Amino acid sequence: MEKIEANITKAGGYTGTRMSKDKLFKHVMTFGGLSVIIAISLIFVYLASVVVPMFMPATMEPLVRHTMPGATAETTVHLTAEEQAEIGVRFTAEGGVSFFNIADGQSRGEARLALPAGAKISSFAAGDLAQKAVAYGLADGRMIVTEQGFKVTFLQDTQDSSKDIRTIAPSLSYPLGEAPLLIDDAGQALSKLTVQHRGSETTAVALTADQRLVMAAFESRENMITGEVTTERSSIELPMVEGEIRQLMLEVKQRDLYVLHGERFVSHYDVMNKREPKLVQTVAVVPEGQTATALTILSGGFSLIVGSNTGAIAQWFLVRDDNNVNHLTHIRTLKPMGHAIATLAPEHYRKGFLAGDIAGNIGLYYATSNRQMLIRATGSDPVLAVGIAPRANAILVQTGNAAVQTAKVDNDYPEVSFSSLWQKVWYESYQEPEYNWQSSAATSDFEPKLSIAPLTFGTLKAAFYAMLVAVPLAVMGAIFAAYFMSPKMRSVVKPSIEIMEALPTVILGFLAGLWLAPFVDNNLAGTFVAIFLLPFSFVITAGIWHKLPEQITRRVGPGWEAALLIPVIILVIWASISIGHPIEAAFFGGDMPHWVTNELGWTYEQRNALVVGIAMGFAVIPTIFSIAEDAVFSVPKHLTTGSLALGATPWQTLFYVVLLTASPGIFSAIMVGMGRAVGETMIVLMATGNTAVMDMSIFTGFRTLSANIGVEMPEAAVGTVHYRLLFFSALVLFAFTFVVNTIAELVRQNLREKYSSL
Repeated sequence: MEKIEANITKAGGYTGTRMSKDKLFKHVMTFGGLSVIIAISLIFVYLASVVVPMFMPATMEPLVRHTMPGATAETTVHLTAEEQAEIGVRFTAEGGVSFFNIADGQSRGEARLALPAGAKISSFAAGDLAQKAVAYGLADGRMIVTEQGFKVTFLQDTQDSSKDIRTIAPSLSYPLGEAPLLIDDAGQALSKLTVQHRGSETTAVALTADQRLVMAAFESRENMITGEVTTERSSIELPMVEGEIRQLMLEVKQRDLYVLHGERFVSHYDVMNKREPKLVQTVAVVPEGQTATALTILSGGFSLIVGSNTGAIAQWFLVRDDNNVNHLTHIRTLKPMGHAIATLAPEHYRKGFLAGDIAGNIGLYYATSNRQMLIRATGSDPVLAVGIAPRANAILVQTGNAAVQTAKVDNDYPEVSFSSLWQKVWYESYQEPEYNWQSSAATSDFEPKLSIAPLTFGTLKAAFYAMLVAVPLAVMGAIFAAYFMSPKMRSVVKPSIEIMEALPTVILGFLAGLWLAPFVDNNLAGTFVAIFLLPFSFVITAGIWHKLPEQITRRVGPGWEAALLIPVIILVIWASISIGHPIEAAFFGGDMPHWVTNELGWTYEQRNALVVGIAMGFAVIPTIFSIAEDAVFSVPKHLTTGSLALGATPWQTLFYVVLLTASPGIFSAIMVGMGRAVGETMIVLMATGNTAVMDMSIFTGFRTLSANIGVEMPEAAVGTVHYRLLFFSALVLFAFTFVVNTIAELVRQNLREKYSSL
């Protein structure tokens, strides 16, 4: 009795310990699960915190009104600012230049144009803002070019020796000398003027008082020995256009001239050859019944922005046709303002601009993303002049009264919009709208191309071809290994395939890029023959095996038949590669890649989707195989034995019992493999051309979201559009994975409930 009581006490102790362990592990598992959820949520929150600022609207501080710097009676013709947006500059039609603090309007100095005795100003022109050159046309057919300069010095703070005080000293200089340059040989007044000064080249086009268009080009050359600078001048008269000429615009590279004339026409001149300029085209830039009221050229010199008397704003630029001829083409219409456009001012380095209308409203726009960033009212007087600081962080506005208004602007991400990220965009110098990703270039006039669409497409394309290779091999291999293969052979095959999963993908990418891609390129016909023949060889080998005498087949143990396919696979691949070159010679002119390009018109790249599909397929196979094999092998034995006992064949049992029961696990394996393929970086980075194109062809490369992040993140400056878009790419991958996994889990649960009663 005492022994029984002791056993009961001992059993009770074991039960209590077991229950304590169960509770402990329950809490541990709960904590682990919650930790995973919290970690994933924090990742999402962090990615979103980096991405969200891109989609926030531009902001502007309240406009601050300052007393007009300089002579209030003079007419303002140009407003600009220095790099730090601390000092504004006002040019007047009478040759006055005023420097003032943007913050409080306090004067920082006055200057007057160095005019020869008796000379009178008849016109004004501002060159490219990044070059800082402006010009005044004179009544005697000459021109003076001047530049504003800002010398920055740092002086030690007298109160704190550890600090330096920055001082900016504005000034005027004359890059071509103070002596005026002759534009019109006839000496007529220059009533309209446009000019560009860049390095050693300067070009000016003017409308003279007697209604002639004249162009003068100046090229400075320095003697390397004596240091003497000589200037060569050429002058020519341009063909005239019909109607009143209201504005002249010469682009910064001094190759194209645009003339706004009549009510709604712009004529394009090709002035690359300064001795033989040509009138190329005249187009109506606004609909009939409207009037073009303002014209400007965006940074880089490619795009024209046209404003009309209805408040409409449109972008035009030259598009090259199939005959290699440029045509001025309407690209996009931006959101209109409420009243007639009075003035336009482009940003210094981006594709944005500021517009002012006759009702006193200003609008900030960005052309590529087709966005109106903001619109503000400055008062009821018409806007006479507007300007933007070089970093686009401040604006200057003059309305009809004797005052100038300034404001700080926060507009760091104007390039981003739904259309620029996901839709086709017509970029400068392109023949048609395209999906394109090109985040940086060597020139400052570059137009960023930030379409996420080709990267997303490339990610899905890589996953598609990888799964096309991996799913049939992995799933069917898993079924055979779990259901037909002998236990001894399975104990070797399964660990061997699972060890493949530990192989670094950089090794697979290295082999794919440096060995597989050239091999497939040199044996393209043989590769396709092998892909076509291998499935048939399996069926034929199986048929021959079943036709062999029993005394031969009995020598191979049950479940070992798959080993016989190894020499068959090797033989078929060898034979396919061997006959590939004769096939190429007979049907494809001896070079199938060349035939694909020239006869079919398809783009062919050595590192293409076929190579990636094969390489990444083998990287994904171990993942799918391992999970699917476990799912099939875990099907309860009583189900299979019961089915066989009821008279079903092994194949009937496989299709109607095993696969249905294991379908949730097989589906999960495929989804996990797809997730692996979507997130793969190194293989697609090394085995493709890494070009962001949208082409489903198996012969072209692509760029994936993950590869793009890996390539460009090291060179992305923190906080820039480029940097945040890479985080946006990561967020897209995160969202895609989350959605796919959620759908997969719902499907898996549905399959489990449906077939749980088997």
